[in-house]
Amino acid sequence: MTTKSVPATSTTTAPPSSTSGRRGSAKGGSRRHGEGLAGYVFLSPWLLGLMAITAFPMLFSLYLSFTNYDILSSWEFVEWVGFENYWDLFVNDQTFRHSVQVTLIFAFVAVPLKLAAALGVALLLNRETRGVGLFRSLFYLPSLLGGSVALALIWRAMFSGDGAFNDFLGLFGITGQPWVNDPDWALETLMVLAIWQFGAPMVIFLAGLKQVPTELYEAASVDGAGKIRQFFNVTLPMLSPVIFFNLVLETINGFQGFTAAFVISNGTGGPVDSTMLYTLYLYTKGFTEFQMGYASALAWVFLIAIGLITVLFFSTGRFWVHYSDGDND
Repeated sequence: MTTKSVPATSTTTAPPSSTSGRRGSAKGGSRRHGEGLAGYVFLSPWLLGLMAITAFPMLFSLYLSFTNYDILSSWEFVEWVGFENYWDLFVNDQTFRHSVQVTLIFAFVAVPLKLAAALGVALLLNRETRGVGLFRSLFYLPSLLGGSVALALIWRAMFSGDGAFNDFLGLFGITGQPWVNDPDWALETLMVLAIWQFGAPMVIFLAGLKQVPTELYEAASVDGAGKIRQFFNVTLPMLSPVIFFNLVLETINGFQGFTAAFVISNGTGGPVDSTMLYTLYLYTKGFTEFQMGYASALAWVFLIAIGLITVLFFSTGRFWVHYSDGDND
């Protein structure tokens, strides 16, 4: 009996086609392209708003700052004056220098006192006791009102000659005065209003206090540190990033104060320009005297000044702001 040997057949696997690889990469590329296109479509409302509402008006105001444009004249009479507006600002405009002085006094007095009040109240409310949530809401309430016209009207009525504040002083036999109409006290009434609205930085301080480890206070207490030493050696260093954040924001807000000064002085910056904040002077030049080119120059000087102050804060912050990871840069 004979058996036939069947020749062995070798099966070879064909290499994968490069066409399928290219097809897969093409599909992946088209998918990524479609996702990128969809992202731009969803971003398009924000991009259009950025260009139409922010970027274009800023660049247009920069152009206007080098012209003599006023609102009432047609474009035929607009002339390029170069740096003449800026020259008049720094050389000839006494009111400009006075508004800068008033604004610096307002910001550098009201902002530290506002932050001190916010931190003090935050320390008092940083405990879980009955009714503390109600007190937090009540202290935060003035910040919700913000720079409203109604609040400024109430403030002007309260500090007028026959206002509620003078009635309160009369209970103690103290003779009041028309605070908002006195050049020596009108700016101080604006400062008190700004300080009273400490709710927003207070909430941020509360959040920062919640992040301070209790072990640090326990260790300090074991070392014999009292409450005052714990505050300066533990609380303030741990809160320094939050203090820095609030300081930058509130300083910028302080320089941008406008509504209260406008309402209390009836848009004049009075009495005797004692409440002539920089933004109010800018508004007066642009929308009362209709010198829009001059007002645009004021706006750009203001923008550059705010930028320089912010850079100053960030450049000096490394010396006193301490982060938990040890990186102060």
